[in-house]
Amino acid sequence: MRTPRIAIVGGGLSGLSGLYAAYLLQQQGIGDYVLFEARETTGGRILSTSGQETAANGSVNGLDRFDLGPTWFWPDIQAELDSVIRDLGIARFEQHQTGDMLVERSHDQAPVRVHGYTNEPVSMRLVGGMAALTDALAAELDENSIITGEAVRGLRLGAHNVEVRSEDSAGLARTTCVDHVLLALPPRLAEATVRFEPPLPAAFAQQWGGTPTWMAPHAKYVATYKAPFWREMGLSGEARSARGPLGEIHDASMEGGSAALFGFFGVPANVRRNVPEAALRAHCRSQLARLFGPLAATPEADFIKDWARDPYTATGDDYDGSSPHLGVAPVNAPPGPWQAFVTSIASEWSRQFPGYVAGAIEAARIGVEALAARYRRTLT
Repeated sequence: MRTPRIAIVGGGLSGLSGLYAAYLLQQQGIGDYVLFEARETTGGRILSTSGQETAANGSVNGLDRFDLGPTWFWPDIQAELDSVIRDLGIARFEQHQTGDMLVERSHDQAPVRVHGYTNEPVSMRLVGGMAALTDALAAELDENSIITGEAVRGLRLGAHNVEVRSEDSAGLARTTCVDHVLLALPPRLAEATVRFEPPLPAAFAQQWGGTPTWMAPHAKYVATYKAPFWREMGLSGEARSARGPLGEIHDASMEGGSAALFGFFGVPANVRRNVPEAALRAHCRSQLARLFGPLAATPEADFIKDWARDPYTATGDDYDGSSPHLGVAPVNAPPGPWQAFVTSIASEWSRQFPGYVAGAIEAARIGVEALAARYRRTLT
């Protein structure tokens, strides 16, 4: 790895911005960057797991994977993301919607079968899960420029550069001096976990801390099966429930692969944290059996990912809310002395799609375009 001039902080969903930023920099012949990812693998909130229990960390290769993070994209309205996916040669397929849906209106009423409806615009999924996108981007990058398992703990502004202070899981620290930082962390997480020297202005730091990280308080449950038996019953796999614990359920089957159902928990994060995971799984299985029959009670494997418990996604503030979509984060360049040295490119800074996968692509492109123009001026 060459001596870096650019540090990219983050390689998760917001850090999809980080991966895509690195990809764009390389395409423009700018290779002197380093990407820091606190987790052991890139992807972060984009997490796709194998149907096998032993591969629950999502690190397996192959196409038969299920999303524990973002699942869908919408080509009709997210043209830039669609173009990236096409350019990378990633196969896609439509979300299964054929058949009736089930509704549980209360604890006292049996599930009601109603006509399903087709979403417009069409919801699409990636073969191999959404992690096929982060995998494809990472494969295009210089692996020597990616540092995983190392969290950035501080940014210190020098006379002409930024000292990036990072720490691995064993507590080993290092300092990397760069000209510019592309911050691919959500604003709330950045404010809570990265120490700025000099400090960010108090009002600005408060704005960052008050910007919800999209989906951080949420959790997903996935159950895999040999076959999508609910389709034979004329059901789409979709359900809504006021009884829970899952409030919204969908068919998560992989085209040409295993069958699956997934659901978003309707139980708040501050309640879930007091319930053992084994008990949550048991309640989810019971609910699926209540809705889809006894075959649903015995999945081949099942998984829970509670993002509110993930220290690289959520902070304590995320336990208290439902992560409302409040719009775009405050301006992406911190004011004062930091303005010329830090550009925020996380999905939460997207103008069109804050918090979404498409937002990560948009925010990264805008940030890299501005930085690349400045970078070239310094070389001439």
